[in-house]
Amino acid sequence: MSETIELHAFMGLADVFRERQWTNPTNFPLDRETTGAELMAKLDIPMERVEVIFINRKAIAADDAVIQPGDRVALVPPGVPGPHRFLLGFKNRKAKAE
Repeated sequence: MSETIELHAFMGLADVFRERQWTNPTNFPLDRETTGAELMAKLDIPMERVEVIFINRKAIAADDAVIQPGDRVALVPPGVPGPHRFLLGFKNRKAKAE
């Protein structure tokens, strides 16, 4: 089992990767199951900057994500235009609480 994840960042989060001189995608060390919040803490990225986390091509609200070593992970910030939200398979996570 891999002790890393393949981590991608989109839109403004890709800028964060560039500022930190990380490749995109980057291999990020992860040796145990980790929640979305734990991953964001390890990356030093505030949760409000990530709306959806794709795990192995499946869209999951960042608050609900559980990442395993070896997963392919993509971080998507808020602000993806409406039609693309449905094509990508996610809706605004705030709507979930209503």
